[in-house]
Amino acid sequence: MKAKILQVAWQQKERLLVQGGLIARDLLPEAKAALTNDNRVLALSGMRRTGKSTLLQQLMSEVDNVAYFNFEDEKLLGFSVEHFGELEEALIEVYGPAHYWFFDEIQNVGNFEVAVRRMQDSGKKMVITGSNSSLLSMEFGSKLTGRYKQLELFPFSFSEYLRFQNVSFEEKDFYLPEAKVMLKTWFTRWLEQGGLPEYLKYNDEQYVKTLFDNILYRDIIVRFGIRRHREFRELVQLLVGNLSLPVTFTSLQKSIGLSNADTVKEYMGYLSNAYMFYEMYQYHDSLKMQLRSPRKVYLNDVAFHNLVGFSATPNQGRKLENAVFLALRRGTSEVYSFSGKGECDFIVFDKSRRVSALQVCYQLTPENQTRELNGISEAMLAFNLKDGLILTMDQEFEIQHNGKNIPVLPVWKWMLTNTKN
Repeated sequence: MKAKILQVAWQQKERLLVQGGLIARDLLPEAKAALTNDNRVLALSGMRRTGKSTLLQQLMSEVDNVAYFNFEDEKLLGFSVEHFGELEEALIEVYGPAHYWFFDEIQNVGNFEVAVRRMQDSGKKMVITGSNSSLLSMEFGSKLTGRYKQLELFPFSFSEYLRFQNVSFEEKDFYLPEAKVMLKTWFTRWLEQGGLPEYLKYNDEQYVKTLFDNILYRDIIVRFGIRRHREFRELVQLLVGNLSLPVTFTSLQKSIGLSNADTVKEYMGYLSNAYMFYEMYQYHDSLKMQLRSPRKVYLNDVAFHNLVGFSATPNQGRKLENAVFLALRRGTSEVYSFSGKGECDFIVFDKSRRVSALQVCYQLTPENQTRELNGISEAMLAFNLKDGLILTMDQEFEIQHNGKNIPVLPVWKWMLTNTKN
């Protein structure tokens, strides 16, 4: 096995040497701080092909005495946790003595947490990545309780997309007509193309479809032994085509003809585990009510909706809502919807437990304004908020409604003034 490991390690090192032109990710400063100022294991998770390996390379350039290994190589068939001793010897031969150890797609090795714990105990700084949320399994968490920090990487945000396209802007550009049109145009393109780095690089629609199928097959169907392929794929197509709409396990079960809603629950858990979808619950004081209420489902990247999903309408409003959810999810994991007499799209709790209310619609019109305003003002009243925020494609003004101040902003401007979005 060591001969195979050496071959793979040398090949991977050669590929690392020719990489260039890497886009600085919004997550990079936080990841760098965790790398150099924190002794805990740094775990980077996220959907396939979102740039975790690239982020690792950027982190590796910040320090000396590094070793790198990617476990996603067909030559490593048969590699197990018992081979980590041979792996360490091989990487020392390739890189020399190392303090920082970078392991990519480590979830491919069963019981890897045993080796990671041992290496950390020996004084090594460990950085690992994985393409499913069970990277930090119960077993891993129990062996490294309080000794790891997890960061989640998403496809390109709008600000990262602009960097990728070599588009620069200043705050004054928000107020200059030509610059505003330019930024809005790029935002419209991002909303159509999404943020998958390699798709943006090559503009190959087949790449998105192949990635989509690979995640379904390799990360879910094969891994979890799903036998009812047709029903599973019908569920996925239903979710892709109806992003941001409230659903229940029972309604989905009836739509695809399954006999048990628990099967739908199980399938959706697999999809969330692979970071393909995110589920957002309605806010309730009772956890039981949250779990029983309809939840909304959002895609990790809108390119899947545009190129893989089927829809008879453009769904611009839903795609806008999906983009806002992802922006919020980057900054906090506590994002809910609110439902009373009306509905508010997002109730957000930041790290200090401060609450904000956001409503998203493509355009405020005389036909929808009362509904949108009543929904957000009801949520503001429920949480005793003085201000709310409505995000649209390209409107900017303020509204007074039921004694509440509610600014209206373009989504693209909101994203560029919130650095994590």
